[in-house]
Amino acid sequence: MTNDDDAPALAPKIFRFSDVDEFRSSIRGLNIEFTPLVRRISTEQIILRLPGCDVNVTRAFPRVVDAQLTADCTAIGFAMDDLDVPIRFNGAQRDRSVIVVGSSGAAYNTIEEVPRQVASVVFRPEVKDRGWPEAKPNFKVFETSAGALDRLRRIVTEAVAAASEAIDPAEVPMKAAAMKESLFGAVDAAIAEIVPARWTLWPNDQRNFKIFQEIRALLSGDLAQPIYSEDLARKLGLSVRTMHDVVRRYRGMSLHRYLRLRRLWLVRQRLLAGAESVKAVALAFGFWHLSDFSRSYRDQFGEAPSETLERGRRR
Repeated sequence: MTNDDDAPALAPKIFRFSDVDEFRSSIRGLNIEFTPLVRRISTEQIILRLPGCDVNVTRAFPRVVDAQLTADCTAIGFAMDDLDVPIRFNGAQRDRSVIVVGSSGAAYNTIEEVPRQVASVVFRPEVKDRGWPEAKPNFKVFETSAGALDRLRRIVTEAVAAASEAIDPAEVPMKAAAMKESLFGAVDAAIAEIVPARWTLWPNDQRNFKIFQEIRALLSGDLAQPIYSEDLARKLGLSVRTMHDVVRRYRGMSLHRYLRLRRLWLVRQRLLAGAESVKAVALAFGFWHLSDFSRSYRDQFGEAPSETLERGRRR
């Protein structure tokens, strides 16, 4: 990881990571929990802090993300690239010109299957006077025009580039204020050109997201205990089929596969923290068949669990 704490007030900070175990999000106002889908990463976060808003550009890696905005913020998010594999956002996946909007405390889920470049602008305090859609308790996704999205991307790119240039300190406040106003204008235009789209009904529906959050809460309990679909569905008041459909929409995989992936990642974090033993941690997260666990762990992370533990103890 690299950054420059001694940089001028307007200069963006850059954070780089090549190790998934060291990755930490530097985006203020957004609490992120993730499960990686790959062993190796090459990621970068560019953070430009302006008065009243932060501009964030991230070269992301394949992962499952659950995030929540802190209080008194408004966040606008969008992809900076156009790839054939769209990001799955709140259970929906479309290759369109889209922006996502979140208001104070709003949460979202994404599945990023391939490396992507994404951007967010987090305004603080919450924006309430520009006619933007209120989006809580979950982020909302909207389809806008290609031209409006391109302008938003261009303003972000140009702001980051201009902030990286040498500037007279006396000009910083005026330049920063002008950048923020340009961002406001670009977001205004993107929202003004929102078009009705039936595919957004699912990811924007509060009931669907609430069901997912309830499932997620139950799955975040004691992962050492067996989880049976029938028991889980009964606690949620759902049919087993509906529950599995919700999990697949928001996780992009079956319930069984996601739980196994999540448990492996939690085991890895515990081993890197210097656990007592591989066996103790494996059993703590429900892996009773140790040889099968070791194979799965090596397939997922490219090393034996004992190697991870040794590295964790050296830290």
